[in-house]
Amino acid sequence: MAMLAAHFNDAGIIVVDDEKILYREPGFALLEDDHLITGAEAYANASMKPLRIQNHYWSDLRTESLPDRRFHHLSAADLVSRQLEQIWQCVAKEGDQLAIAVPAYMSNENIGLLLGIATELNIPVIAMCDAAVCATRRHYEHAVPVHIDLSLHSSSLTRLMQEGQVQVDHSVVIEDNGLLLLYENWLKAIAEIFIQQSRFDPLHTAETEQALQDKMPDWLTMASSASSVQLEVEYDGVTHQAEIESLGLIAAAAPVYQSIVSNLRALIKAEETPALQLSDRAARMPGLADTLRTRAGGEVFLLESGATARGLIKRCKPQLGSGGLTLSRHMAWDQSPVCVSNSEAAGEGGLPTHLLFGHHAYSLNGDPLVLGSQVSDDERWLDLQQKMPGMSRRHCVVSLDNGQFVVTDYSRYGTYLNGHRIDGSAVLQTGDVIRIGTPGFELRLISTEDVSGS
Repeated sequence: MAMLAAHFNDAGIIVVDDEKILYREPGFALLEDDHLITGAEAYANASMKPLRIQNHYWSDLRTESLPDRRFHHLSAADLVSRQLEQIWQCVAKEGDQLAIAVPAYMSNENIGLLLGIATELNIPVIAMCDAAVCATRRHYEHAVPVHIDLSLHSSSLTRLMQEGQVQVDHSVVIEDNGLLLLYENWLKAIAEIFIQQSRFDPLHTAETEQALQDKMPDWLTMASSASSVQLEVEYDGVTHQAEIESLGLIAAAAPVYQSIVSNLRALIKAEETPALQLSDRAARMPGLADTLRTRAGGEVFLLESGATARGLIKRCKPQLGSGGLTLSRHMAWDQSPVCVSNSEAAGEGGLPTHLLFGHHAYSLNGDPLVLGSQVSDDERWLDLQQKMPGMSRRHCVVSLDNGQFVVTDYSRYGTYLNGHRIDGSAVLQTGDVIRIGTPGFELRLISTEDVSGS
């Protein structure tokens, strides 16, 4: 009898024992006429048989019938049950028990349904813990850790507290911003390069599109360590070749990376140094670590393959008793702490010189600039001259602190940076947009050579 640990991230479901990875396959399902296939075999047919593929079932786990008429007799729960059954048959021996690392995209309802499926399959689940907590095995001294991971359809950022142990502070799930969108963008960029250099369109046929999908992980690995990647695909007995700059792949990923950066910067207070902990999946994305380091500051820490499930199995304590399982959001560390150096500047996105509201630029000259609905004689104010729901009299202040401009929220309604509510304060960069009120006034941070302004 042994304990196994599983991380149910649909971009790569992983099961480990105390020594090695036993299973690693994506959350894909292929419905053939007479049977259902899941995992890597289904993914290998994703481009060949797209109308028979499902890949939302782990992130949208429910019992209602799937909307696709080909799958109408099935629910997401049926597909999860089928893949979980195949996983357990593949990895487990009689008497084995399972601990689960739960990704941020799973709601309480999803978790309850997953436990019900496991019970029906006679899989003894003995513990559940938040995936970001499982992955965090050491104390990041003088820093605030944020765990970053990608699933098929979303990105997740989990801010962690460190009061004697690691525990969840706040999680953000960015929908429609996952691995599949990245692959879609990269496929388009690679196809364009093939067309330009060899007049061959690899997206013209399902076979070559699938070939690109299959080769993508190796190409991404090359792009992370080389300035360019040699591409090669075979069709109808002819080998077609092209070369793409690694910067081209990074540029194609920019919309996804930027969304992660925007949400991340709203999670980090101005006075804090982030310790950005990337899953091995996120770490493999070319340019992502450098983008986060440049735009958010702090230090980046790259985790090894299977780190989340390994972190769970090494520290898991079975939840015994008759009260049922609960999702644990905290866990003790089991590795040596790491000291994170304080960052003097949280990111290098460019120091703004003015705050633009309408057609008027207000100089950021070092004196604090107050934004709100009531002008004060003893402070420098930006007079918005209009009433707006959700705006406080002294809503927020833009000020210079330690060589960087910071927005500090003093309102009861919240201040938004690039569409995301800040946690007390945040560092500002050129191009940022501050929003106050609902629907709100928007003020843009700009940089100009002319230092004049109000």
